[in-house]
Amino acid sequence: MENFLASINWEHLLRLLVAGILGTMVGLEREYRAKAAGYRTHFLICLGSATFMLVSQYGFDAVLKEFGGSANSMRLDPARIAAQVVSGIGFLGAGTIILQKQIVKGLTTAAGLWALAGVGLAIGAGMYVVGIASTVLILVGLEVLRFFFKGLGLRSLGFEILVPEKKQLDAIQKIFANPRFVVSNYHVSEIPTGYKVDVVIRVKNRNDEKELFNSINAIEELTIMKLD
Repeated sequence: MENFLASINWEHLLRLLVAGILGTMVGLEREYRAKAAGYRTHFLICLGSATFMLVSQYGFDAVLKEFGGSANSMRLDPARIAAQVVSGIGFLGAGTIILQKQIVKGLTTAAGLWALAGVGLAIGAGMYVVGIASTVLILVGLEVLRFFFKGLGLRSLGFEILVPEKKQLDAIQKIFANPRFVVSNYHVSEIPTGYKVDVVIRVKNRNDEKELFNSINAIEELTIMKLD
């Protein structure tokens, strides 16, 4: 038992622990926002990246010792596995991206997974300061920047509207003609009960979003479904 404990590299275990904690911190923020990837996914990605880096750096020491004394000594590139992690994480990130009614969702979560893989690689390499600082900046980007710049840019809103008569359809089109709203996708199809309108509109802030929804909702006999 003593020999087993003596053979354990506690520094490596510390790196895995720190990577898991940092991954969970970012994952909790995504979980709070009810995103596709939560704390467990982020924990596993950061921990896995750190593991790959440790294996890349120290997993082939026996091979190097075996050939170290020969004339044609073997050389290993520790960055090779790390490079595969960076490219491979893209496949997992792609699974969090959803295209729904011309609205792309999940890009921020996918980018966070990609950045978190870098955190895991940094911690696995023993670069604690870089990994921790990167995690803090990721959280700043996800939460603090959202707070300060939430009024900038355009928000995409998707609606599916069931319209019973032509006059309501004309009223909706007048609302969409408001210059404060940017219509990026608009499609009308006839259904047995009237018309179905699929529309994607971009607004600048939440006040415009509220005004748009209230204006549509004020038209009688409409069935509105907001696409999240």
